[in-house]
Amino acid sequence: MNTVGNDIRITLWGSSHGSHIGCVLEGVRGGLELDTGRIAAEMSLRRPSPGIGTPRREDDEVLFLSGVTEGITNGDPISIMIANKDTRSKDYEQFRHRPRPGHADLTAIIRNPNHDIRGGGMFSGRMTAPLVAAGAVCRLGLEEQGVDVGAFTRGIGDVSDPQQRVLDDCRDSRSFDSRACNKELDERMVKAIMSASSEGDSLGGVVECQVENLPIGVGEPWFDTLDGELAKNMFSIPAMRAFEIGDGILSSRSRGSVMNDPFSLTGNEVFTTTNHHGGVLGGRSSGMPLVFRCFFKPTPSISKVQSTVDLESMKNVQLKIEGRHDPCIVPRAVAVVEAMTCHCIYDMMSRGGFLEN
Repeated sequence: MNTVGNDIRITLWGSSHGSHIGCVLEGVRGGLELDTGRIAAEMSLRRPSPGIGTPRREDDEVLFLSGVTEGITNGDPISIMIANKDTRSKDYEQFRHRPRPGHADLTAIIRNPNHDIRGGGMFSGRMTAPLVAAGAVCRLGLEEQGVDVGAFTRGIGDVSDPQQRVLDDCRDSRSFDSRACNKELDERMVKAIMSASSEGDSLGGVVECQVENLPIGVGEPWFDTLDGELAKNMFSIPAMRAFEIGDGILSSRSRGSVMNDPFSLTGNEVFTTTNHHGGVLGGRSSGMPLVFRCFFKPTPSISKVQSTVDLESMKNVQLKIEGRHDPCIVPRAVAVVEAMTCHCIYDMMSRGGFLEN
């Protein structure tokens, strides 16, 4: 299914090289004012930066076909459409019988011989554009509830940000092409990406996301927990390979006396003095900042010669990928992580009865 969410649902449609892509966003209340400038700014953060992104350039103008009247949601399903204008479909035809390593070509074609191979079709990262648009609408709804969402690049290749970061750092990252939190890290990350690209290769990396001002109790255990639903949303993003919340993997090598976060009072409010748990206890928000990380693999489209199989001749062959591709998708993925987080949190707050109209 191409639908995610329960109360607030996104249904994705289109393909990378079709005339248009888009989604239908359902469940958003009427009366929400849509700041088109803010939505356009979110879309711009997903666009590739010169030198470290694909040469493909799309306007990504967001058109609201329904659900919005004079800039205000009317309670009907919101239809979002974005045009594809800069496509080169001829670069992809060979992949119908010679699947690219690391891509969805093989699994898509075996399951559906009529799969639209152009640009990867429905499996392309291009499909995240309408997700960012829908996430921008959800962000505006969350801001009405006082909830803030931000993300940044924690690492690219062997360049890692060792500092503890807060939401203001996430906002600062919007000034840098790599989405690093400062100029020094940005320069190092950009250099690493360009170095890999010059060798016909690619890099992966880590995106960290933070959510502040969530009320205590958002999440529906057992099987619709806040962290579980977040993971589901994040794993829908192409190239996302691992999810970690709070201290995550580190906690498996530690002790309870270290990882347990002590409770304390400030006035009548309960909080924890540390946040190893990353803002989720028992599948529900604890009131502390929600902190999680998404780990992305290197872009599989590289210009180095790779081994694959010719599905027509059933022989082992060599493949060289042409076309336009990101040497690292992490800087653009930051905006997608933010968008999917906004959607997930908005949906979970609605399901738990936390939204105040």
